[in-house]
Amino acid sequence: YQRRVHGDPYRETFRRDFPNGGIGIVEMLFRCNILALVGGGKTPCFPPTKVMLWDDHQIAPIGELSFRSEVRAVKLRRDKIVVVVDQNVYLYTFDKLEMVHKYDTALNPKGIVSLSPASNGAVLACPAIQKGVVRVTNLTSAEEQFVLAHESQLSYLVLNNDGTRLATASEKGTLIRIYDTTGKPFMIKEVRRGTHYTEIYSISFSSDSRFLVVSSGKATIHIFDLGDQTQATQHHEEGDPRNRKSTFGFLGGISTYFSSEWSFAWFKGPDVPSICAFGTDNSVLVVAANGQFLRLGFDPDKGGEMEIRESNSFAVSPLGRS
Repeated sequence: YQRRVHGDPYRETFRRDFPNGGIGIVEMLFRCNILALVGGGKTPCFPPTKVMLWDDHQIAPIGELSFRSEVRAVKLRRDKIVVVVDQNVYLYTFDKLEMVHKYDTALNPKGIVSLSPASNGAVLACPAIQKGVVRVTNLTSAEEQFVLAHESQLSYLVLNNDGTRLATASEKGTLIRIYDTTGKPFMIKEVRRGTHYTEIYSISFSSDSRFLVVSSGKATIHIFDLGDQTQATQHHEEGDPRNRKSTFGFLGGISTYFSSEWSFAWFKGPDVPSICAFGTDNSVLVVAANGQFLRLGFDPDKGGEMEIRESNSFAVSPLGRS
């Protein structure tokens, strides 16, 4: 079944049963009744090679897109649909479901892709064919740029709300790099999650792009301060970032490790895969694979360890079913 949960504050608002099988991917068009569904599990409700556009008011599909291989990810905005399969990204119009473009990518089983949601910033980011390279496409002007983000394979990438910033991580999971995409892309900051390799589960910008939150396989959630975005230029880093720095920073010429910027705020846990996003009132919303929901608070001026403001479990439904 599909459940709709409001995250800030936490409450389950809706449930839809699909008794004929499992759902592997659910993508909502903003906060409306239109969903993209892909079947999953041992007995999929829909073929894993199809994207079903579902109207929850009509309780019925209103369109579908079929592919030759399994769908890895779907992204929606009011005028575009993006579908990811293993080595391609497809771009469709939302109104007529017409394919606009097909992009070739490196092997992408995790479905790495990002589509900016703002009406004034239609930008698509996805892996290019080359290892560690990101293709950034302005969908309004059709202008394309390529970012050599990492020497190893990409593990995660995400755009901010209007597509002017791009954050990337490699399969090593130690460094997060942030790029300005308003013209020819250039790196404006590199921050360090840690020193040991791990998988990055999620990266998300705050609504004003001042902060970045990262969750990983090390069971720690990190917030990085990216500084005042109004002060960012190609020749000047983001204004007044307050991330922690090594006391051996003077050795930065010997190794980039010593000049690294570390997280501004952090939280230890949960000890399972999780995804994070910023909420209201200086909060971070955490959804974990064990059914745990957390709302964490952080001090935007001092940083430090985050506090738990709210804890719930969506594995047990408040509507009386698990």
